[in-house]
Amino acid sequence: MIQVAPGLYIDEQELEFQFIRSSGPGGQKVNKASTAVQLRFDAAASPGLSDEVRLRLRELAGRRMTAEGVLVIEASRHRSQRRNREEALLRLLALLREASHKRRHRRPTSPGPGQRERRLRGKRERSRLKRSRRRPSPQEE
Repeated sequence: MIQVAPGLYIDEQELEFQFIRSSGPGGQKVNKASTAVQLRFDAAASPGLSDEVRLRLRELAGRRMTAEGVLVIEASRHRSQRRNREEALLRLLALLREASHKRRHRRPTSPGPGQRERRLRGKRERSRLKRSRRRPSPQEE
């Protein structure tokens, strides 16, 4: 069991790793080594996730989640399978941690009297500065 957040655990058997060839330019080992990793996690069938977390995970994952509710994370930054596997797992855990937090709703507030006064003072000063840049009118000359 992997602890994602307090009270949120996922079983290691729920994770499916598949090693694929990395995209991009290659060298001598380009057609031989499958170092990129594709991590699949069936969030829809995971017993460790609540419905709320599943819903937030779907929003956060975006295109990385299939219509069936399978989260697919690809990692190919490193040259070794082990490091790419670790990176994919860390990305999954970060996504699950973020989905496990409830967002607090923002209460709309109005600016205080001091803030209102500072804003109006700034507008007056800017207006005075722009007025001083104008060409003088014929009456002022």
